[in-house]
Amino acid sequence: MAQQWLCLFLCLQVAGFCTCLFLSQTPGHILAQTKTRTEITCHVKKDQYGGVYWYRWNEERQLFQFLVFINSLGKATYGRNVSSEKFQVHGGRSPNSHSLQIQQLQASDNGTYYCTISQSSELLLGTRTRLGVVEVLPLPPVPTRAAPSRKPRRCVPRSRPVPRTGLCSPFVWVPLAACAPTLLLCLSPAVHRSPRLRRRLWLRIH
Repeated sequence: MAQQWLCLFLCLQVAGFCTCLFLSQTPGHILAQTKTRTEITCHVKKDQYGGVYWYRWNEERQLFQFLVFINSLGKATYGRNVSSEKFQVHGGRSPNSHSLQIQQLQASDNGTYYCTISQSSELLLGTRTRLGVVEVLPLPPVPTRAAPSRKPRRCVPRSRPVPRTGLCSPFVWVPLAACAPTLLLCLSPAVHRSPRLRRRLWLRIH
């Protein structure tokens, strides 16, 4: 047993040194809120094994703690000062999967959790699961919408209205009225000389 503890301690000091392909853990990282529960699943890719151990490693305290062992018959053996109400083990969905449930999470539950199996007087570690417990979960970032770009408007000066001029405009008929007597005076001698022209003029007037 002392040899197993020494091997496990060396594995924790050198990350990934003793991890094997027989064990995998899901999920790899958990961020949970206090007073809730969480679950870690261990998948064993080996047909024959005596049972599954669960350990917790605290990097800040450099403390390694044995939590619980569950044998192939489903009987659980807990470590010292480990409550069976807080840590519960049971079989997973597949025959070779085992789950560890942690109830009423507290800040003291922070750490790295390993599922291990014993083979040839050695403990083979799983891929580990990091658990972080916080008082309040961080809110996801709110996506910000970019403000629509406003193109500068070109200021077009208003054109002044063009005065309407026509046949009835004073600028047209006043000069014509002034020129009419002069035109008649010029035509009167020719009218008196030519009877035909006089007759045409009389007809146009009437």
